[in-house]
Amino acid sequence: MTTLFNQPLNVINVGIAMFSDDLKKQHVPVTRLDWTPPGQGNMQVVDALDQLAEKPLAEKIAAANAIALERIIQSHPVLVGYDQAINVVPGMTRTTILHAGPPVSWENMCGAMKGAVTGALVFEGLAKDIEDAERVAASGDITFSPCHEHDCVGSMAGVTSASMFMHIVENKTYGNRAFTNLSEQMAKILRMGANDQSVIDRLNWMRDVLGPMLRDAMKIIGEIDLRLMLAQALHMGDECHNRNNAGTTLLIQALTPGLIQAGYPVEQQREVFEFVASSDYFSGPTWMAMCKAALDAAHGIEYSTVVTTMARNGYEFGLRVSGLPGQWFTGPAQQVIGPMFAGYKPEDSGLDIGDSAITETYGIGGFAMATAPAIVALVGGTVDEAIDFSRQMREITLGENPNVTIPLLSFMGIPSAIDITKVAGSGILPVINTAIAHKDAGIGMIGAGIVHPPFSCFEKALLTFRERYFL
Repeated sequence: MTTLFNQPLNVINVGIAMFSDDLKKQHVPVTRLDWTPPGQGNMQVVDALDQLAEKPLAEKIAAANAIALERIIQSHPVLVGYDQAINVVPGMTRTTILHAGPPVSWENMCGAMKGAVTGALVFEGLAKDIEDAERVAASGDITFSPCHEHDCVGSMAGVTSASMFMHIVENKTYGNRAFTNLSEQMAKILRMGANDQSVIDRLNWMRDVLGPMLRDAMKIIGEIDLRLMLAQALHMGDECHNRNNAGTTLLIQALTPGLIQAGYPVEQQREVFEFVASSDYFSGPTWMAMCKAALDAAHGIEYSTVVTTMARNGYEFGLRVSGLPGQWFTGPAQQVIGPMFAGYKPEDSGLDIGDSAITETYGIGGFAMATAPAIVALVGGTVDEAIDFSRQMREITLGENPNVTIPLLSFMGIPSAIDITKVAGSGILPVINTAIAHKDAGIGMIGAGIVHPPFSCFEKALLTFRERYFL
């Protein structure tokens, strides 16, 4: 014992971080192992994991998951056009408003989503002003529905109405299509809950000028290979959720010949190019639709434990699982932690919101932050943490996508196919980087940061899966 205590300490701390923090303050070398018990200590979850690991069920799950992973990897999404939602989105009507996340009623919508809904109602001519729009929204005359239930995705509030122009992305391998609306570019925008006249004026211009020009340009171009473009963008320093400098450059480069040949006046061409140059987020929604097209191809596979949707509405976080089609598994929306714009405090922020976590579900965004060290300037943290996130996400996924790689990690494929059993067993939660909208309607974006889903979503999904398949 005397010899033992005369030697330098070599400490490994398992679990609670505060113990390693205290040792570091005393200048004691310590290695911290970030560990939580399986199922976060919930024995129901542990029992379910044990049951799903029994043969022959485990073999059926493994076979189903191999198919799901293959479908994600083999999906080849291409941009084939733009058109108004009423013309292309399944189930869209003049009085339908799509929103981000799992289903939510008007009464439970957060401030940013209510702001976006009322703005959309004014834009569509369904209300004369914001006050009237609040009455219309609560009247029961408007159909609210999740974007994901209409082959769509929508960033932040995700509010999508009939007249808005949509990306049309086709999965060439499996034939399914996905849609998302256009980027409004700036911080004071509808998707962030802003809804004043400047926001409506911009939406009108997008409907009357930008959308038609993009539509006609794509008629000339034919299609744009998004999977190849995504791979290029990641190699150029994007993670294609919140950093889109390279992706936007590549996308507008591909669109330019069609925009020039479409026959619109030079002044309108100038407006479009200046609009795209106003923010690098122009390609952000494009990647969302691309990811949606790939993941929808892996949805509905019996026995599969692969997550095909992660989405938030500012009230709840929801996920969907391939082998449990038609069901949402929800938990409370979380606080996003990260830098705030000047003049705002964390208590000003709304809770986690948006369908843009479809990018992380596919394997980019927070899962690919090792490709975009500069993202930490926006969302906080360190470069080392950004790189570690990409490594860590490999522990809760079934494989890597060799079509889209991370140069800094020896060209490792992006982590692909989140598995609810791996999340439940390890306690590691998917990482999402995201913008922060103000908690109140009418203001917009006030920061960006990092967030994780509530474990309860995975817990509910796993227990339901056990009930459905364990005999």
